[in-house]
Amino acid sequence: MRAAVLTVSDGVHHGVREDVSGDTLAELLVADGFEVERLVVRDESEEIAAALVDLAERVRVVLTTGGTGFAPRDVTPEATRPVLDREAPGIAEAIRADALGRTPHALLSRGVAGLRGDTLVVNLPGSPGGCRDGFAVLRPALAHGLDLAAGDQGSSHRQT
Repeated sequence: MRAAVLTVSDGVHHGVREDVSGDTLAELLVADGFEVERLVVRDESEEIAAALVDLAERVRVVLTTGGTGFAPRDVTPEATRPVLDREAPGIAEAIRADALGRTPHALLSRGVAGLRGDTLVVNLPGSPGGCRDGFAVLRPALAHGLDLAAGDQGSSHRQT
């Protein structure tokens, strides 16, 4: 299955900062059997949205890293929302709730998650630890969620 890591960072884009968070996410996805595509864009809404639309045509999961905080150029959530068909607020809420046990700064994370078609898009923080911890929250439900999004009728999920 194909996945993508979209790093949103002016510094990484301009080559003045290493993409440690993107590397972390790519390693985690590969370890779970995903074939991973990588892309870096600047903290620009139009670039982020265009990248998400493009990637969603080719992959089943897009994990973004960066641009979810309070800084003026942190616009990843605002760029993500318009390209989603359906939001999945429970994912972002669970990631923030888990992180709050480690740092009060989790309250400042504005990441969103949702579906574009059958592709899951999840905004994660721009730190390697935040990416690792966020993926650990997402991982147990990821395969099942992707099956449901693809319309898998053989899923063990049943409506009650």
